[in-house]
Order: sequence, then structure tokens, then C-alpha cells
Amino acid sequence: MCLYGRGHNSEKIMEHNAQQAQKDNIVEHNVQQSKHASSRRSFLRKGLAVGGAGAIGAGLLANGLSLPAFAEESSSSLNQGDVAILRFLAAAEILETDLWQQYNELGGIQDSEVPGGSGSVPYIAKLQVLDGDMSQYIHDNTEDEISHMTFLNAYLASKGADIVNLDRFRTLPSSQATGAQHIGRLTNLMQLTVDTSYWTRYRSRTQNPDFGNTFPPAIPGLMKGQFPAIPRNDADLAPDAHIQAIASTAGFHFGYIEQGGSSLYPTLAQGVTNLEVLRILLSIG
Repeated sequence: MCLYGRGHNSEKIMEHNAQQAQKDNIVEHNVQQSKHASSRRSFLRKGLAVGGAGAIGAGLLANGLSLPAFAEESSSSLNQGDVAILRFLAAAEILETDLWQQYNELGGIQDSEVPGGSGSVPYIAKLQVLDGDMSQYIHDNTEDEISHMTFLNAYLASKGADIVNLDRFRTLPSSQATGAQHIGRLTNLMQLTVDTSYWTRYRSRTQNPDFGNTFPPAIPGLMKGQFPAIPRNDADLAPDAHIQAIASTAGFHFGYIEQGGSSLYPTLAQGVTNLEVLRILLSIG
């Protein structure tokens, strides 16, 4: 029994040693892989810094471009590409602010946060058929766009870049309906063609735009003309079905604005090189 016990223990010890050696080999292999990956990342960064970009594409750095994958921490200035993206988005926010401001003057809530206009009771009533909180929704969207526009321009200025000002293009007429301000506009909400395919695209269970599928508009008629989304004047406030059609056009336009804006930021975020700019784009978008 004693000899049997010793042999049995020896076998267990040998088996344990073999398992431990296998574990040690795995650990060593992983360490070597980690060192290799770290070395590769270091090589890419150093190579780009000292002119080794030829292996990746000599034209990239020669033309003053950087790779988005290597977004760096904030610095006192931004490169031209990041500035261009920020200025484009600031311009887009100014245009969106102009849209929502017109909606808020007639259909939203006019207060110290979003001043301007005095509202149109018949128009507001028809918007509330779509959603009882529609006036608050319009107000909050308007305030959001104002804050985005203001922040992006302030950030550009803080980095020594030119801000965006589109005031010289405010030449389009305002609504003449009671409640609207009579000032120059950048956008025209009184002659809209609204693509409502976004609705069928999001509702589809079997198709995907990334695979090349196309989607019909939910309301084909809105693609076949130019329609008001706000009353053009007080004559548009009647008959009842007419002002409801105007409010319903606005409702579909709201969705169109929001889905376009929400996809713009993550798309452009893939092209920035500064880490702080990346954070800004992803936080707004």
C-alpha cells in the first residue's frame, strides 16, 4: 500500500507540473503578443511623427491630413479639417435654429428662454391634436438649437477660429400671420416639400438602407408640391381642415428635421482628429 501510494502521488505531481508548464507557456505567449501590439502602435505613431507615413500613404501627411483613428488630446489650436467640420455644424445649427424659431413664434411657448412672437391660438390647437405637449416640444427644440449654435461658435472663437454668421442671408420673408415676427429668415416654412420616407425606413422589419434598400414616402402627396407648415397669414387659419393640414405638415417636418440632424453628428465625428472635438460632436449628436 505504501509503494502504491508513492507511485500514485508521483503521477499526480507530474500531471500538475505539466499543467503548470502549459499555463506558463500561455502567459508568455500573451505577454509577447501584448508587447508586439504595443510595439506596433508605437511604430505607427512614431512613424507618422517622423515621416514614416510612406508605408500608410505619403499623401496623407503631405496634404496636411491626419488619421482620425489617432485623435489626440485638446490643444490651443485646431487643424483646418476639424475647424471646417465645426463651422459646417455651426452653420447647420443656425439653420435649424431659424426653422424652430419660426415654429415657436406661432406654435410654441414664447418666454424669456425663447423670446419672439406671440403664438397663434388656432395653429396651436391643431398642433395639439397631434400631441398635447407639442408646444413644449417646439419650445425645447428651439432652445436646444440656440444652445448648440451658441456653444459651437463660442468654442471656435476660443480656439482662434472664425465663427459662423449667416445674417447677411436672412432675406426670406416671414409669415404674415398674427403672432409671427416680421424679420428676415434663412429658411422658408411656407413652401415645403417633405420627404416622409424616414417613417417607412424606421418602421421596416425586413429592409435596411445600408444594404441599398429604398423606401417609399409615408405621405406621397407631400413629395408632389410645396406646402405650408405654418400659416402664411390669418386667412390660413380657416377652414378647420385647412389649418389642420398645415399643422400636420409641420408634424411630419419635425421628424424629418430631427432624423437628419441626429445622423449628421456621428457621421462627421468619424472624420475629426482632436479628442475634445470628438467629445463635443458625440455629446451634441
